Amino acid sequence: MAKRKQPSTFERLNSGKLNRKQRKELMRKIEAEDPGLEVIHRHAAGIDVGNESHMVAVPPDRDPQPIREFGSWTKGLQEMAEWLKACGIESVVMQSTGVYWVALYDMLEERGFKVCLTNARDTKNLPGRKSDVQEAQWLRKLYSYGLLRNSFRPPEQIRSLRSLWRLRDRHVREAGEEIQHMQKALTQMNVQLANTISDVSGVTGQAIIRAILAGERDVYRLADLRDCRIRASREEIARSLEGTWREDMLFELQQVVDRYDFCQPQIRQCDQRLQCWPRFPAVPR
Repeated sequence: MAKRKQPSTFERLNSGKLNRKQRKELMRKIEAEDPGLEVIHRHAAGIDVGNESHMVAVPPDRDPQPIREFGSWTKGLQEMAEWLKACGIESVVMQSTGVYWVALYDMLEERGFKVCLTNARDTKNLPGRKSDVQEAQWLRKLYSYGLLRNSFRPPEQIRSLRSLWRLRDRHVREAGEEIQHMQKALTQMNVQLANTISDVSGVTGQAIIRAILAGERDVYRLADLRDCRIRASREEIARSLEGTWREDMLFELQQVVDRYDFCQPQIRQCDQRLQCWPRFPAVPR
C-alpha cells in the first residue's frame, strides 16, 4: 500500500481552520493563572519563528483563535501583519532563530510594529514550563510582563556595511585556503618552492606556478622568473623546483589555481563597493 504523502506547509495552511479537538487542546495549553505581575506591554504578540511557517500568539481576548500559523512566504507575512493590526497589536516579540527572523522583522517594522528581538538564552532560565506548541504564547507572556530584553540591531547602513565586510572576509579566507592547497600539491610533487620564497601567492610564486602549469619543466628557466627582490639565488630556487611532476597533482594544482583566480575578482568587487559606501553602486546585470 502506498504511503500517504504529507501535505506541504502551503497546503496545510490553506486547508482551513483547526478542528474541535485541536482547538480544545490549544486552548487548554494557553490558559494559565494570573502570575500577579504588572503588565508592561498590553498590546503585544509573540511569534515562534520557523523555517516554513511562523506561529503567532495574541492575547486570548483579541481573537477567537488567538494562536495562528502563517507561512514564511511574503504573502503569509503580509497576512500576519494584517491580522495583528486587526487584533490591535502594537508590538511583537520573537527569538533570533538563525536568519529566518530577518525578513519577518523587516516586514513588521515597515508596517509600524515595535519589534523586540530576544535571545533564546533570556527565556530558558526563566521559571515556568512550556511546550513547542505554546512557544509563541510563552514569549508573549514573558514580554508582556517586561521579562525579556531587546537585542541591539544596528541601523540599516551599518548592517549593509557589516554584511559586505563579512562577505569580503569569506572570500579572503577562501583564497588563503587555496594558497595552502597550492603548497600541499607542490610538496606532494617534492617541489620545495615554499622553502625558498616567503609567499607562493606573491609575484615570483605565482609566475613559477603558472609556468609549471603551462608546461615548463626546465628548473633554471623557472628560477629566472624570480622577482629582483627575492633573496634566494637562482641556483637555490632551481634546486627547490626539482620535482616529480605527477600528472594527478598537476591536475589538482590547476584546479586550485582556478579557484584562487575566481576569488580575486570577488574581493576586488567588494573593495569597490566599500569605497563607495554608504552609496553603493548598482549591482551589474
